[in-house]
Amino acid sequence: RTMVNSFKRFLISIDNKIVIMMKKRGVDLLRYSIGIIFIWFGFLKPLGLSPAHDLILNTVYWFDNREAFIPILGYWEVAIGISMIIRPLIRLSIFLLFIQMPGTFLPLVLLPSVCFVDFPFSLTLEGQYIIKNLIIISSSIVVGGSVR
Repeated sequence: RTMVNSFKRFLISIDNKIVIMMKKRGVDLLRYSIGIIFIWFGFLKPLGLSPAHDLILNTVYWFDNREAFIPILGYWEVAIGISMIIRPLIRLSIFLLFIQMPGTFLPLVLLPSVCFVDFPFSLTLEGQYIIKNLIIISSSIVVGGSVR
């Protein structure tokens, strides 16, 4: 019985150390992850390499020069990423991100045939690409809660 209790205390001790490490590093890992994603995806746009190129063009149909919009959006995303990584600029990053994010969901409304195989549950790859932004929004809220 004492051997079982000793082993249990040992596991609890390890668990506590892991939780402390995750608490200490988790928000920074979120910041860097969000930053890398925005920098990476952002740079693809002005280079003409974004897999979302056609989706964006079809979503912003009201712009006179839709092709010019894509590099601007790309640089905006790079700015989000860089400012997310640089701690004093987190507030700016979150501000830029929350201006940009509603637009990422527009295809769900404007182009449902592109986003859904069977509305509302079965998503296409494009729909999945859009829905994954929920985790970016939630992660940004967590990061925003750490700025003070």
